[in-house]
Amino acid sequence: MSLQSTCQRELCVFADASTSAISAVAYLRAIDTEGHVHVGFCMGKSKLAPRQVHTVPRLELCASVLAVELADMLLNELDIKIHKVKYYTDSRVVLGYINNTSRRFYVYVANRVARIRKSSEPSQWHFVSTESNPADHGTRHVPASLLSSTNWFTGPDFLRKSDGECPVQPNSFQLVEPATDTEVRPQVSTFATTTVTKSLGSHRFERFSSWKRLTQAIAKLIEKVRSISKAPESNESKMDALTQAKLVIFRTVQGEIFEKEIQTLNKGEDILKHSPLKNLNVFLDKEGLVRVGGRVTSAEITQEQSQPIVIPKKHHIAALLVQFYHEQVVHQGRHITEGAIRSAGLWILGGKRLVTNLLNKCTTCRRLRGNVLQQKMADIPADRLIQTPPFTHVGVDVFGPWNICIHRTRGGVLENKRWAVMFTCLVTRAVHIEVVESLSTSSFINALRRFLAIRGPTKLFRSDCVTNFVGACKELQISSEDPELQSYLKNEACTWKFNPPHSSHMGGVWERMIGVARRILDAMMLKVHSPNLTHEVLVTLMAEVTAIMNGRPLVPVSSDPQQPDLLTPSALLTQKICPVSVPPGDFDPKDLYRKQWKKVQSLANSFWKRWREEYLATLQPRRKWQADQPNLDIGDVVLLKNTQVKRNEWPTGLIVDTYPGRDKRVRKVDVRIIKEGTAKVYTRPISEIVLLVKG
Repeated sequence: MSLQSTCQRELCVFADASTSAISAVAYLRAIDTEGHVHVGFCMGKSKLAPRQVHTVPRLELCASVLAVELADMLLNELDIKIHKVKYYTDSRVVLGYINNTSRRFYVYVANRVARIRKSSEPSQWHFVSTESNPADHGTRHVPASLLSSTNWFTGPDFLRKSDGECPVQPNSFQLVEPATDTEVRPQVSTFATTTVTKSLGSHRFERFSSWKRLTQAIAKLIEKVRSISKAPESNESKMDALTQAKLVIFRTVQGEIFEKEIQTLNKGEDILKHSPLKNLNVFLDKEGLVRVGGRVTSAEITQEQSQPIVIPKKHHIAALLVQFYHEQVVHQGRHITEGAIRSAGLWILGGKRLVTNLLNKCTTCRRLRGNVLQQKMADIPADRLIQTPPFTHVGVDVFGPWNICIHRTRGGVLENKRWAVMFTCLVTRAVHIEVVESLSTSSFINALRRFLAIRGPTKLFRSDCVTNFVGACKELQISSEDPELQSYLKNEACTWKFNPPHSSHMGGVWERMIGVARRILDAMMLKVHSPNLTHEVLVTLMAEVTAIMNGRPLVPVSSDPQQPDLLTPSALLTQKICPVSVPPGDFDPKDLYRKQWKKVQSLANSFWKRWREEYLATLQPRRKWQADQPNLDIGDVVLLKNTQVKRNEWPTGLIVDTYPGRDKRVRKVDVRIIKEGTAKVYTRPISEIVLLVKG
């Protein structure tokens, strides 16, 4: 039979490998016109395995390379036309390499797979079992006498079938365990970038926190485009990159926000009534920017001043521009900042409100001009509202000094200083003043002993956080947390509460009394003819000041003739009042003259009744600090007020703890600052705090 008379001719190449050798063998399979199949041996080739130790998959891959090289040689040498070429191997790993389209290989495998796919397609490769693979004989030691009994010369039996297909033929081949295969490179994720027509959107400007950085970034992009662009030069290409960057930013923002208005202007139509640009007589300049049209175009001023560029208020760049020009004018007020923006040729819609809002949030402006914090006035403490005997709850403070003459000499007088300790009853508003020789703890304790000896035991002392008060409490071992007081006031169960440092407004009850005492004392000093005030005279004056203050009315003087008496602290302290009002209760008016104890009781009842009905009503309203304010929180950055230095030297601190009151409002905090390289924590009222940044 002539090969030219066959209707179909196939070249079938088999490959196999072992640790000793690699082999490839080719057969020509022809089908005649009658459908008979003829198989003939074409060529076989074997090579020793490389001396360098290789893995079996690598050797199988080398055998596949040998197979395609053998097929290429036969296709060139045979004078007949081959209709189809098929390759067979018993290595599923190699078939996975050849069919792979998703993973990358290292150099050794990648080069050989590339060689195989150069001469063949993955669809030409098929799997064959080792028993049916004739190339397996080329990889072993087979004696020549036994070679004729193998299928080396005849090929496998399935080639003689009409279909010529291997009985085990999977549909597809995948990589075998790619996660553990050392020939497969680790998988690397890649991202695809999809470009749109408008590659530069104004939303990308929101990534920048300052106008300067935004313009510099756009300018660098413009310079990069210019360096690689081959377009002819235009007016914009000759322009400075930074100037062009500003125009690009403005044009991009206006193109998105004022899209409809720009389309209307391009058509030569009027702006719609509901547009924010309606009253600005806007127009498009030669750069395509929307500018304000006005009536002063003939003036000898620049276009930026007469026809500023319109900027939408709600866009991010409006805030960046306000921040930029606010810094340019060194954090001045709204009026100067607006002037700088307008001088730069910009018209921000609703700019006044935007500038005001941003200036209120400016940390530097808060540091320079921010107000100290306030909070709604707290409720009055219970110890001021409970009906108790005089001086049961007392506020304490020290005021003075005064120079007194203690000794006369030939050359003049020897002077010394005196101070006064004021004890204020928190309930009846009565006062008691004691003169002290110094601000030492010892002098204060003596004054305290005299007060307690005259006025009786006290349950509670309140005072500012002053050094001599703290020293007295330590020496007397006064503590509101100690269950067993082992001091002079132990049997009286007295406690002492201190207001936070630098919070004199929390002691307004006694601070106001000190002001009244000073005014009375200043008037008395004018009546003392002696130029040198002595200790005795000062003590006498203080006694008279006490009497005058205790005789003051606690409520407005009534014009009712049926109630001529006044509600004063002395009415309760001295039990002397004239005329005597009718006491409440079941007391007979005659008893006022018969039994002294009933007289005392009636006067006390009369005082407390009027105290409840008239005086307590005056404490009800809040004269100031009437609105709720946001509380300070832990982590807030604040400025700590210090009247001893200039404002720009006030330390910056961090709120580390807060002390909410009974109404859940914070009026006292702990602030941590760095002073001389050391962290220190101070307890301060919010009236000494300027909030910079919320945590």
